[in-house]
Amino acid sequence: MNLILLSPDDFINKKTRVRLDDRRYLHIRDIHRAKAGDELSVGLIGDRIGTGKIASLTGEAIEMDISLSLQPPAPIPVTLILALPRPNILKRTLQAASAMGVKKIFLIHSNQVEKSFWLSPVLQPAKIREQLILGLEQGKDTILPDVQLRKGFKPFVEDELPDLIQGTRALVAHPRASEECPRDVREPVTLMIGPEGGFIPYEIKKLTELGFTPVHLGNRILRVENAIVALLAKLY
Repeated sequence: MNLILLSPDDFINKKTRVRLDDRRYLHIRDIHRAKAGDELSVGLIGDRIGTGKIASLTGEAIEMDISLSLQPPAPIPVTLILALPRPNILKRTLQAASAMGVKKIFLIHSNQVEKSFWLSPVLQPAKIREQLILGLEQGKDTILPDVQLRKGFKPFVEDELPDLIQGTRALVAHPRASEECPRDVREPVTLMIGPEGGFIPYEIKKLTELGFTPVHLGNRILRVENAIVALLAKLY
């Protein structure tokens, strides 16, 4: 936890003092091994970053005096569109994307996505938010990504995607692509990543007709959460 992420409900005194008694408190106590007078990096969700000076730390809770003065890091200019991965992989994927500074994420259906994945409790808004917050804590950021679910591939591609890619470079990660993922792109990107088995030929055809360029990362096949980090590191 590189940043103690706060919400408005944590404040107990005119936006200057917070009280924590949940997992953040346990992390500060057991991992940071902090004590009264120590200063920690803190941030307010949707707001600025600063420091929290520990006023008291007991066996039940911690109180900190908060000073927020710094803007969060700039987001990366990418819209990330993911074929819905397996629930456990989705957790790690959301954390990775959030930590990397992605602010717009679409989870979509495709031919090789199992329909049962859409029934997972991981897709509940509170569960998605939980993973995004873990990513923000890792990346020292305070701005939550916007995550949207789309259960139909064709309606999404035909009705929404043309507008989404306007003014962006549209790329689809595909293991059988002939072109390598570009480096140091100086423009906004719409990046699509398929399921474990990749997009089927029909789906790739629909995307290329729309203006997407299929790109690859080399001969190795990576897990989704690793591919996201590798692709974004190349692009930005």
